[in-house]
Amino acid sequence: MLRQQDSTRIEPDNNGHSTETESPQAVGSYGEATRTAGVDIQRELNRLEEIVLDSPRIPLTRRTLVDEEQLLDQLDLVRLNLPIAFQEAELIIRHKDELVQEAELYAQEIIAAAEQRASELLNEMGLIQQAKVEADQLRQQVQLDCEAIQQATIAEIEQIRYQAQQELEEMRARAIAECEEIQNGADDYADHALDNIEQQLTEMLRVIRNGRQQLDSNIPPQKH
Repeated sequence: MLRQQDSTRIEPDNNGHSTETESPQAVGSYGEATRTAGVDIQRELNRLEEIVLDSPRIPLTRRTLVDEEQLLDQLDLVRLNLPIAFQEAELIIRHKDELVQEAELYAQEIIAAAEQRASELLNEMGLIQQAKVEADQLRQQVQLDCEAIQQATIAEIEQIRYQAQQELEEMRARAIAECEEIQNGADDYADHALDNIEQQLTEMLRVIRNGRQQLDSNIPPQKH
């Protein structure tokens, strides 16, 4: 509780000097002013300590003569401004909590973004790996298809070559047979032609002989 009295008292100003006030209402007004201005509590506590330390000491004792009015006024000043200090501390703590919450939220957002990016990278790596596997499989399949086509082409070429060789052999055999047939026909024809010529010549020779014989028989014998 604040000390209430009607007498004039000494009250420190903002510079740490003592000033006179005439009534408690003045103290209340000053308290409102200091509450509005935001008094430095640490400085006022230091001022309170100075009041005690600067007061005269009783010789041969550990006692000190303190100005009661000045001490109580300083205590009132500190007591009046303590709620403001508490509010400021509470605001600082609240602001600190808000900053911590914002930092935690920002950190969570960064972590979530990092996890999302990591997941995307993993998905991309998975897609790349899958594409690589599919490309390898396609390359192997193409290689197998090329080898199969090559083998089929070689087999087809061998088959064509074999068929061509067979046809060539057959054509040569037919040509030889035809040549032999032609040769045999020519021999038969020549033999038949020569036989006809021989018969004609034989007939002509017979006619010639008959003619000569007839001529010989018609010629009279010569007289000697």
